[in-house]
Amino acid sequence: MNLSLGPLLYYWSREDTFAFYEAAASWPVARIYLGETVCSRRHLLRLPDWLDLAERLSAAGKEVVLSTQTLIESESDLKVLRKIVRDGRFLVEANEWGAVRLLSEAKLPFVAGSTLNIYNPETLDVLAGLGARRWLPPVEVSRTALAALMERAPDGMETEVFAYGRLPLAYSARCFTARHYNLPKDDCQFRCLDHADGLPLSTREGKPFLTINGIQTQSAGVYNLIDEVASMREMGIDCLRLSPQSHHMARVVAAFDAALAGGTNAGAGLAKVMPGPSVDGYWHGRAGLEQDAAQHA
Repeated sequence: MNLSLGPLLYYWSREDTFAFYEAAASWPVARIYLGETVCSRRHLLRLPDWLDLAERLSAAGKEVVLSTQTLIESESDLKVLRKIVRDGRFLVEANEWGAVRLLSEAKLPFVAGSTLNIYNPETLDVLAGLGARRWLPPVEVSRTALAALMERAPDGMETEVFAYGRLPLAYSARCFTARHYNLPKDDCQFRCLDHADGLPLSTREGKPFLTINGIQTQSAGVYNLIDEVASMREMGIDCLRLSPQSHHMARVVAAFDAALAGGTNAGAGLAKVMPGPSVDGYWHGRAGLEQDAAQHA
C-alpha cells in the first residue's frame, strides 16, 4: 500500500501552486495527480504549465498522472482533453466518460476516477476492457460495499481510495461561488482565489453544512481514514489518496506515512491542521458528516 497526492481541487495563485508542488516532490507519496479537474476558467496554469510540473515531478521520482476535467462544457474544454490524451507521456485519470472513450480509442491505459460512478463489478469489467488499470470508488461507498466489489474486481485492477480531504460530492453547470457574490458565472472575477480551501456554507442554525468550491460542492468536514489504514491494508487496497489543502499538507502526508509504517496513534495531531472537522461516516455506512464514535469513546 502507498500514498498518492490527488489533483488540486481549489484555485490558488500560480506562485502558490508551483511552491506547493516543489515541496511535494520530497514528500513520501508514490504518485501525484496534476491538472484542473473543476473549472476551465481557472487558467493561471494552463496545460503546458501542468506538463512542465509533470516533467519536474517525474524527474524527482514520482509517478505522475494527468487528471481530466470532470464536467466538459465547451469545445475548448474538449480540445484540452484531446491534447492530454495525445501527449502520451503520462498516465491519465479519466473523470468523465468522454475521456474514457478517447483513451480507449488511443489504446492507452488509464485510471478510472471516482466521478465515473462505479458501483458494480460489471462496470469495472467494462472499464478494464477499455484499458483501466486502477480505479477509485465513489467517495460515498462504504467499506462493506467496497469489499464486495473488490472480491469480483478484474485481475490486475488496482484500487485507490479517497482517504483524506474535503469530499467532492457534486458538480453543476452553475458556479456557486460566483452566485454567493451575486456575480454571473462568465464574470466571476475569479473569487475562488479568495478561498484557498473552499467557501464554508452553514445552516441557518450556524452549523457547518457544505463547502462551496466554484461549480463543485464539497463536504464541510474533512474525510479522514487514517485510523482505518490497517483494515484497508487487510482488504487489499493498493493506494490511499490525500487531497491537497493550503496549509500543513506535509504534516498530513507524514501522518499517513507513519500510519502505513505501523505507527500507533499516527493521526493524533491531525485535528489541529484540518480546515474542518474530521468525518468518516460514509466508510461505516452512515451519514457522511458523522465521525465514528467508537474511535473517540
